[in-house]
Amino acid sequence: MDQIDRKILAALQSDASGSVAEIAERAGVSQTPAWRRIKRLEDEGIIRKRVALLDPAKLNLGLTGFILIRTATHSEEWLQKFSEGVSRIPEVIELHRMSGDIDYLVKFMVDSIAGYDALYKRLIKVANLSDVSAGFSMECLKYTTELPLDYVKG
Repeated sequence: MDQIDRKILAALQSDASGSVAEIAERAGVSQTPAWRRIKRLEDEGIIRKRVALLDPAKLNLGLTGFILIRTATHSEEWLQKFSEGVSRIPEVIELHRMSGDIDYLVKFMVDSIAGYDALYKRLIKVANLSDVSAGFSMECLKYTTELPLDYVKG
């Protein structure tokens, strides 16, 4: 991956709705090479997909929270059941298996505490959990979907 690929990725991360001509201009190449590079980056899985980012507040999703989960069961079967069950809950926007004292971290967005309670009741039906606690975001101080490109080798 060279500097042009990095510029293309930076342009796409900033605004994927731009035309190939706009992306090419930002990367300093013509349209055809830019299109070929974008296609290659997609084929290689570096670009997973292009999406629209929505405003949670305008969708009545005013409560963002994090659920910390500990479990006494660490089998492959349990993990598969848990992962599949949590993946079916649309309010869960991220699920991480963690190192350290917490086994899983769940990020979710709902409309209210009542929405969280409904989510919690669905979550505890998914699998046997030892300890579940949650914290709620008071204010988001940084949010980005743009990944740092300084670590790309090549």
